[in-house]
Amino acid sequence: MDHCPFCSRNIESKICASQGTMVAIHDTSPVTPGHMLIIPRRHCSDYFKLTAEEKKDADTLLHQLQADILKKDPGVTGFNIGINCGETAGQTIFHAHIHLIPRRVGDTPRPRGGVRGVIPEKMNY
Repeated sequence: MDHCPFCSRNIESKICASQGTMVAIHDTSPVTPGHMLIIPRRHCSDYFKLTAEEKKDADTLLHQLQADILKKDPGVTGFNIGINCGETAGQTIFHAHIHLIPRRVGDTPRPRGGVRGVIPEKMNY
């Protein structure tokens, strides 16, 4: 795909880890230090188009990356895992990818609500 940044650019040199059909790279605009993207080697538009094998490889890679991050950075005490599917959900790169965002105490004043923050008024419940 000529217009896809994951397909048109050579990301091979940026790969930090891989598992079968999936690769991991550092996000170029990280939310927190260590923010990673898990990306299928095959172009597909979003998570719902991934095959069962790709989902299995993604899950294995997520666990591997989590263990690596925790080993390297004892300040990490939590994670957000995020997937944007469709423009109305905030997707801007239409090649499926999963965000793994390490979290540390104090990185935001009020973490309660986590991913509910995509609609800020729904964070308080």
